Amino acid sequence: MRVLAVETSTLAGGAALLDGELVVGEYVLDVSATHSERLMGAIDRLLTDAGWTVRDLEGLAVSVGPGSFTGLRIGLSTVKGLALALSIPIVAVPTLDAMAALLPFAALPVCPVLDARKREVYASLYQWDGAGMRRVWDYLAITPADLVRRLDEPVIVLGDAADQIQSPYARRIRPPRRGPSPASVGALGSSRLAIGDTVAPADLVPIYLRPSEAELKRRGAAVR
Repeated sequence: MRVLAVETSTLAGGAALLDGELVVGEYVLDVSATHSERLMGAIDRLLTDAGWTVRDLEGLAVSVGPGSFTGLRIGLSTVKGLALALSIPIVAVPTLDAMAALLPFAALPVCPVLDARKREVYASLYQWDGAGMRRVWDYLAITPADLVRRLDEPVIVLGDAADQIQSPYARRIRPPRRGPSPASVGALGSSRLAIGDTVAPADLVPIYLRPSEAELKRRGAAVR
């Protein structure tokens, strides 16, 4: 199945094309330019370089967070538009799942950590169970100090907030991996597409874990 994967939950986002298990192409750029400025250009370039058109796509995979509220909205709206225009299925891939999938067969537990701002991080914990990376914790929005208190054995820590986790149990990978790979989103998405684990465009929603600034402002206005 030919799949387009989109990852916009972090600055180091992008897109990937997969044909079955083959990663045909991947575009990743860790810069301050917004995803709205570069995502469609990245998709167009990938398709052109692969010799595909959008009509060749058979499925879509998109990271749904947690992560940047603005980035997630851009990624999800792009995928919704493509799904409706092309009448092809969507798979939602949690961002932390895609990050953990970068380290299959890891002997140690894997803890992906993303900067959530407001002195918090997004995190979860995964272990290889012989078939895949099994999530052990819920998805968390947590302070680095509280996350450190949860760690009681050596773990592999990766993500753009890995350096905030100052624990003797933290084992960091080098070079650092700041965010999920679009190809990893695509690989997980392809597996889920194969078993029909899809979501309708109208039901595609991000994992935020906490309210956005706009929602907090609305709540404050309602209280007043």
